[in-house]
Amino acid sequence: MSESISQHDILPKRALVMTDRAEARKSADALDAVVKPDVIARICDLRWTDLSQADLVRAAQAYYYFSVQFRENLHIACELFPSDANLRELESEECNTANLSPWPGVAEPNEKMNHDEFMRRLLNLSPARERRSLYVDHLGHSYLVAIRKMARSARAMSIASYEAGGLEQVFRAFLRAPDWDNAPLQAFQHFLREHIKFDSDPDHGHGALSRHLAPDERVIPLWVEYERLLLKAVPKLAT
Repeated sequence: MSESISQHDILPKRALVMTDRAEARKSADALDAVVKPDVIARICDLRWTDLSQADLVRAAQAYYYFSVQFRENLHIACELFPSDANLRELESEECNTANLSPWPGVAEPNEKMNHDEFMRRLLNLSPARERRSLYVDHLGHSYLVAIRKMARSARAMSIASYEAGGLEQVFRAFLRAPDWDNAPLQAFQHFLREHIKFDSDPDHGHGALSRHLAPDERVIPLWVEYERLLLKAVPKLAT
């Protein structure tokens, strides 16, 4: 049964296009107040500079499962707001898109794919293929089960918390890892850097396309589940 949604589930849209920088900053500050002190800051403060290549592969493997739920949550947001042109534009930038192409061994020139498919393919490159962990796959599947039990309204709202600065901060933390010198990790580094570009433009980036979903405290459990996934998948992050 599909979940109904009201203005109490997701706040009314302020505008389809937000071009006022002061309003954009206000929204980003609201996101920080809801999520950053408790979850995003903790993730960013993990021991990223201590990771080996093998650790970083496990972090990328965990992120693959995050990217699956991101795509699912974006589709939910589009279903809940079928006339929202901004969300449809965001969907076209994240799903069935060539904006990460080309990349050697992963994407042909102009090849369209979902971004989680890009992650899946890079994890099949050597040496990531040999270093992938069945335990992390188990953790990832359990993580998806937990996310899929959450309210559709919270899952839709999470897109704004991810795109309006949350993931940009986490991606910059990932990039503090010291050693990216193999094919799958270079592909993952490309993924992270391009997404920082996608998200960081305050007027036309992915955050501007989703910020009107106005995340509140209901997105915190989604971030907490990702934090748990990372710490279990890569114990060195916390030691």
